[in-house]
Amino acid sequence: MKKGDTQLNEYAALCRNADQLEPGMFEQYEVQRGLRDKNGNGVVTGLTNISRIESFKMVDGVKTPCEGRLWYRGYDCIELVNGFRGTKHGFEEVAYLLLFGELPTAEQLKTFRDILASERTLPTNFTRDVIMKAPSSDIMNSLTRSVLTLASYDRNCSDTSIENVLRQCIGLISVFPMLSVYGYHAYNHYHNDDSMYIHRPSRKLSTAENLLMMLRPDKKYTELEANVLDIALVLHMEHGGGNNSTFTTRVVSSSGADTYSVVAAALSSLKGPKHGGANIKVVEMMRDIERNVKDWEDEAEVRAYLGKILNKEAFDHKGLIYGMGHAVYSLSDPRAQVFKGFVQKLAEAKGRQKDFALYSMIEKLAPEVIAQKSHIYKGVSANVDFYSGFVYSMLEIPLEMYTPIFAIARIVGWSAHRIEELINMDKIIRPAYKSVMTVRPYIDMNDR
Repeated sequence: MKKGDTQLNEYAALCRNADQLEPGMFEQYEVQRGLRDKNGNGVVTGLTNISRIESFKMVDGVKTPCEGRLWYRGYDCIELVNGFRGTKHGFEEVAYLLLFGELPTAEQLKTFRDILASERTLPTNFTRDVIMKAPSSDIMNSLTRSVLTLASYDRNCSDTSIENVLRQCIGLISVFPMLSVYGYHAYNHYHNDDSMYIHRPSRKLSTAENLLMMLRPDKKYTELEANVLDIALVLHMEHGGGNNSTFTTRVVSSSGADTYSVVAAALSSLKGPKHGGANIKVVEMMRDIERNVKDWEDEAEVRAYLGKILNKEAFDHKGLIYGMGHAVYSLSDPRAQVFKGFVQKLAEAKGRQKDFALYSMIEKLAPEVIAQKSHIYKGVSANVDFYSGFVYSMLEIPLEMYTPIFAIARIVGWSAHRIEELINMDKIIRPAYKSVMTVRPYIDMNDR
């Protein structure tokens, strides 16, 4: 084994030597790293009618940062949330909007809810034979494996007609909570030696209610808890089309791949810490701050510790204040803004006012610390991940479930983009790479 490790180290060194490109080459050949220019503007790779983000406005011909806004099918996401909060859960209503382009009538919504409820079922023995067979602490990997295995049960797996893809997408939207929660319970039982709970979803409950009911041993939850989780799902459902996992959805869809393969690819993209795993880092960072800052009400002490984090002297030594800043938004992330009010209500109900006060203080101080210590081309503000992790902790949701919950929401957006891609595009997405290699003559084995 030691010899194998040594060989791997040598091979890795060869990879670094062969594959390391000079940073200046990207500017020399005008290649935009990450498909974004030095000002953070993304390369336009397609058109969409599903959602839209606004973070800048043109003022007298000058691109000027503005408060962030997010629209779903033309409707401001804040107005959507205000339209259903306090009266009903909005996940199913907004899912209908993203999939079909219009807000549903009461009758249309009831029919759609009934369809989702009827699809909340897994093949016979699927939970035992697939989910419980090889439990993993990485629930996203478990979820991806389950999605790919479901393809084996679909006789029309490879049919890419819109009718069939829509059937598959609605089915996945319906079972994602089951696949995620059951995957967690299997891991918690076999790896943590805890009790096993497999609660079947209820046809009468919303997606958020079923999530909490299936996750908790006693099946109990409060109306406030379900409402806040429902809003979290709505705010994570879709985001402009240019995010990594949605772009992955479009790319793989353009190749003609089946729905299960496309969603598995999107899940693999989402699980990365630079994408869907970001709120876990926020919670871990906040726990570190709470341990190392003696007085949570002392702004000077909190500011100083944030400076240490930014200087790579504290927390994970990466120099990042997690939950701050966004690839697109500058002055504000509208999802974080609409979320904060509900977070405060939940914190009061849970007796976590002190924690909420610390979050609020860091939301205020972090942009100032970052602006002082780093060269930034646009404003920095709290993003939706900053508060979502706090919400999940108050809902007693385990860390392993944070990214799967993101997936439970975003599967709706992925489905909408897959369908839009199939309807409008007839070419495979194939970006170009500039080759910078040096052509060399072949060397005979004896001369190497």
